[in-house]
Amino acid sequence: MTALLLAGLIGLLLAAGGLVLWAAWFEPRSLSVTRLEIASRAWPGSAGALRIALLSDLHAAGPHDLPARYAQVVARANAEAPDVVLLLGDYVGRHRAKTASVAPEAIAPVLGRLRAPLGVYAVLGNHDWRFGGRRVARALAAAGIEVLDNAARRLRRAGGDCWLLGVGDATVGADRLAATLAQVTDDAPALLMTHSPDLFPEVPARVALSVAGHTHGGQVRLPFLGALYVPSRHGLRYAYGHLVEDGRHRFVTRGLGHSILPIRFLCPPEIVVITLRSAGEAQADAASTAAMKASSLAGSRA
Repeated sequence: MTALLLAGLIGLLLAAGGLVLWAAWFEPRSLSVTRLEIASRAWPGSAGALRIALLSDLHAAGPHDLPARYAQVVARANAEAPDVVLLLGDYVGRHRAKTASVAPEAIAPVLGRLRAPLGVYAVLGNHDWRFGGRRVARALAAAGIEVLDNAARRLRRAGGDCWLLGVGDATVGADRLAATLAQVTDDAPALLMTHSPDLFPEVPARVALSVAGHTHGGQVRLPFLGALYVPSRHGLRYAYGHLVEDGRHRFVTRGLGHSILPIRFLCPPEIVVITLRSAGEAQADAASTAAMKASSLAGSRA
């Protein structure tokens, strides 16, 4: 009996050690690419599909999130051939458990290797502002990345122009949504990027898609319980993923790095690639696919 208890105890210790090793080493260094299609009523069929890559919350610092790792992330993102790349803030790592600091001037040139025909755009996050927002913005700009600080930019596309709105971080009170919307001068479709999803309830229906980071998806998620903590005044509402509220599409990414502690559990780092289409176009494609299947089935029966 004593031998069985001892064996059980050893097994539990090994299992616990394995979970700690996974959360503290293997999962934080992993990388997934999440691909999804979003069909929005505010995105006209005439505009055609838009392929958007999202990178967020790098928190560049040791032990995991060093420039060499992000060079690999950039290569993976470029391989997805996005039309536009959106960087959603928190480029600097400020967590207390970091083993090495990475200056914004060191991580920005790595991000400067991102490639997309419509450009690479960034907003700043709460950690960037608390580190030194102007310094982070200068480093990104020097690397060829345009920082949208409560600013709108018209993206020129063969399928039809669209607006990209970059709204400041609500976490530090830097958001100026109304002033940013006022810069939109026509009815071309619009996308909105910001750091924290706390802004989402205020975004009007004319915006086809709003995207954010900040939450890390909870960073640590437990089976059946989900995220233990989400840094949002809306609680778990915007923890992670694609949400549709009153026909308004929002997406929150898990991001790439770590905050507070350099660990992740059941919440791996990700690059997100969204194909944005019009709801009418998606419905037409679905109807066409259904008709083809029905025709094929009728032919097989004949």
